[in-house]
Amino acid sequence: MVYGGLFLAAFLAATLLPMQSEAALVALLLADYPPWLLVAVASAGNVLGSTLNWWLGRELLRFQGRRWFPVSPAALARAQRGYGRWGRWSLLLSWMPVIGDPLTLVAGVMREPLRVFLPLVVVAKAGRYLVLAWITLRYIG
Repeated sequence: MVYGGLFLAAFLAATLLPMQSEAALVALLLADYPPWLLVAVASAGNVLGSTLNWWLGRELLRFQGRRWFPVSPAALARAQRGYGRWGRWSLLLSWMPVIGDPLTLVAGVMREPLRVFLPLVVVAKAGRYLVLAWITLRYIG
């Protein structure tokens, strides 16, 4: 139950929904759950949520001509230019608030292969949770 809740929080936090999972991770770390398991569960949920964004990005453009399409052509072109300029390595910033989740969506729009996308996002997302766990246990717990 605890691990499922953390997984769900991390999954939702990686989508474009305004959620966060860091507080849940810190609370569970301070409640003496195994840190390695918490980091693994949070990382798995967050990476899976980012992969959903990637998939949505891949599917998004086929609806571009529709009136309800949520992204203006100018905003889409700007995102594509930014990703084109910085490339796949920008996915190492997918851990960051505000810009990280849209980056994973744009990677899908830009047809970044999953075999390239996943390792970069795993490093970014797991790295964030590892640093957060280390800080929590070292300085708070």
